[in-house]
Amino acid sequence: MHYSTLMRNSFKYVSYKHIKEFSRDFKKVYQAINEEEAFENFCQIKEKWGKQYPYAFRSWESNWDLLTSFFKFSPEIRRIIYTTNIIEGVHRQFRKVTKSKSVFPNDIALEKTLYLATKNIVRKWTQRYKNWDIILDQLLIMYPERLKEYIK
Repeated sequence: MHYSTLMRNSFKYVSYKHIKEFSRDFKKVYQAINEEEAFENFCQIKEKWGKQYPYAFRSWESNWDLLTSFFKFSPEIRRIIYTTNIIEGVHRQFRKVTKSKSVFPNDIALEKTLYLATKNIVRKWTQRYKNWDIILDQLLIMYPERLKEYIK
């Protein structure tokens, strides 16, 4: 489960007039330094909003064990994990390519269209990620067996 997914799921149960404040409060959870601080912040937020929006907290509570692995990473790596901008950008491009066609003759035609769209999307991925050298060093230390190709 992804933090942004949980946030969106929580927003379903929160009144529009409270979403900004609710979101601002939840930043204290996923921007916490460690798991203990995050849990403390979560409890404070639940105390503040829980009576008014009890369902907004259910998925957080049932997935807390999965979410805690997030805190073993540095803030730079967490920012990459948290953001879904790249994925959302790919989906946006796919919608852009497919919305002009109401029907594809078969599945292969759709696959080819998405494949060509992906080739064009990847060409635009030339911008370097902020602090990538620091992030790569941290990942090499944490996962040396997975990143052997970078070690030369």
